[in-house]
Amino acid sequence: MKRFKGFILCLALTFSIPFAALSQGVNSYFPPTDSQDWEKVPLNSLGWDNASLAELLSWLPTQGTRSFMIVKDGKIAVEEYWGAKLTGMGNMDEEAMWYWDDAGRTLTAALVGIAEKNGFLKIKDRTSKYLGEAWSSVPEKREKEIRILNQLSMSTGLDERIEDPRDTSTEALKFFAKAGERWAYHDAPYTLLMNTLENATNQSISAFFKERLATQIGMKGFWQETGGDLVFFSDARSMSKFGLLLMNEGEWEGNQILDKKYVQAMTSSSQQDNPGYGFLTWLNSGDVFKLPGNQVPNKGKMIAAAPEDMFMALGKNGQLLMVIPSQGLVIVRQGTYSNDSIVPQRLLQDLWQKLNRVIN
Repeated sequence: MKRFKGFILCLALTFSIPFAALSQGVNSYFPPTDSQDWEKVPLNSLGWDNASLAELLSWLPTQGTRSFMIVKDGKIAVEEYWGAKLTGMGNMDEEAMWYWDDAGRTLTAALVGIAEKNGFLKIKDRTSKYLGEAWSSVPEKREKEIRILNQLSMSTGLDERIEDPRDTSTEALKFFAKAGERWAYHDAPYTLLMNTLENATNQSISAFFKERLATQIGMKGFWQETGGDLVFFSDARSMSKFGLLLMNEGEWEGNQILDKKYVQAMTSSSQQDNPGYGFLTWLNSGDVFKLPGNQVPNKGKMIAAAPEDMFMALGKNGQLLMVIPSQGLVIVRQGTYSNDSIVPQRLLQDLWQKLNRVIN
């Protein structure tokens, strides 16, 4: 869907439009990059339902939620914390670090876009340019067809049906389909994308992130090897700031950190096999989508109760970053959840049913 810059005033409150927006597109307000100061919007100015909000905030910790934020037009509308920090030392607060799990893949996609903007690579480059020839067991002709774009869109054609989908050894990277023809949620090509990014920039992911993104928008966090994967940890506010950057199509207070066209491509369907997937980013648009580990297409929106233009960074145990550009909303949820699926549809559906009662 197209996104328009500027403010669009809600002129007719009598229309039955969910999440009546005060603005659409680029924010006029951005939180400071050098302090914890962050302007808040008075809830009574939004016309939200206070009783439904109280119900939502009572329900969230029963689902394992530790951090929850709603940012409206760049300003904090809701910010709540529950339970203990990961370290067990003290309770969750605005500075507590929590893991993103697979939601960090969307962050990696943004770093690839930043690398392209700064001339380190092009997403149409062959992966072999940065990993060397014969980096896989795929026949030479087919390997040459695999590009960074395919790694971003999970369409490398590599066979994910192996004992350990995280195995990046040459022997484990086998041909299944021509690049671009088949979508599959496969860990190894993502890990190799991080290697590609490091080789292209001659910097570690951590160093490149800090220099080119974190310092630009005031994100806090760190990358840590966890369970064989490089996982990003941050506070809820940093997750929200990243969402704001994407909602504003790569711009942060006049600084174009990511090219607008790249963000638009990142948050739009990246291939035909799974229209519900962008560049390592989940989409709620379209009428067909596939989920990790399942090649059977599902009809309809991924989250029926949520706005169609919503895009998401999603991680195991309910790590959620949801961006709704048409409504000027960024919503973050960190914590645990009884279902460890990458896409916790039940949690998302229940959350949005309650959110609709709050904001509609």
